Amino acid sequence: MTFFSVLLALILEQVRALSPNNPVSALLQYHAESTAHGFDAGKEKHGFLAWLVVVLPWTLVTGLIYFVLYEIHFVLAFLWNVAVLYFTLGFRQFSHYFTDIHLSLNNDDVPRAREILNEWTGLDTVDMPVSEIVRHTLIHAVVASHRHVFGVFFWFLIPVGPAGAVLYRTAEYLARTWSKPTDDRTVAFSTFAQRAFFVIDWIPSRLTALGFAIVGNFEDAIYAWRNHARQWPDANDGVLLASGSGALGARLAGPLAEVSSLDALATGDGGPMPVGDDCTPRTLQSAVGLVWRAVILWMILLLMLTIAVWLA
Repeated sequence: MTFFSVLLALILEQVRALSPNNPVSALLQYHAESTAHGFDAGKEKHGFLAWLVVVLPWTLVTGLIYFVLYEIHFVLAFLWNVAVLYFTLGFRQFSHYFTDIHLSLNNDDVPRAREILNEWTGLDTVDMPVSEIVRHTLIHAVVASHRHVFGVFFWFLIPVGPAGAVLYRTAEYLARTWSKPTDDRTVAFSTFAQRAFFVIDWIPSRLTALGFAIVGNFEDAIYAWRNHARQWPDANDGVLLASGSGALGARLAGPLAEVSSLDALATGDGGPMPVGDDCTPRTLQSAVGLVWRAVILWMILLLMLTIAVWLA
């Protein structure tokens, strides 16, 4: 049932993309914002309590509905799985930015590509060269593909099923939104949400990085993973981006790359060799292929596991 739930959800999401303004997302946003407003008193323990107030109801209700439906009939539980995955899993929740940037660059409309990248990431894209547009697009696309596809995929496969997918998606949302600087949000409040998601995402991010290595340039991906992951302030994102960089053969230098190079020069070891070439618009198409090959890889593994369970 798990394999067919994922497969059907991916097909549905490709046929009819989920609107970012859907009622479920709006309800989660309202719940998160109202909870943060009521609990944020400037201490980390308040962030911990607020995180529980948001995450636990969504996760427990999802799991409870699944078990009730399964007791009635397994087909109802299957349909619930598909519905939950449709709202938590999928490329189309972020890929319109990626696709629009790709089309703009293919049409030599660099100003439009800068505008879309700014809308997506909030980066200052004024006078940004094409290579940097592509690099930042790849950085955000690699992380987004993991968080919208592979991370949800992993947590759905553990025994709690759809509750795991909701746990991952809700934790990711809180870590992302509560860390955004606002006038009424303190830094201490968002600390627990970021730490909790780091723990939740630790294993999935490394499995995704391994998948990128297997379906891409394995040697370069593993080398970059070992030597360049520390260029990123978030260790989980660093593993993803380093492996993706090596697998694609594209140089995705992180914000701490210059610091790492200076440290290497200071110690006299010269530092690790760079991996990949400068980013070009063609690299964006290569990234699409890499992600889809990784999806197919994990779907094949899941199918083999399903067949093994049936034959046992």
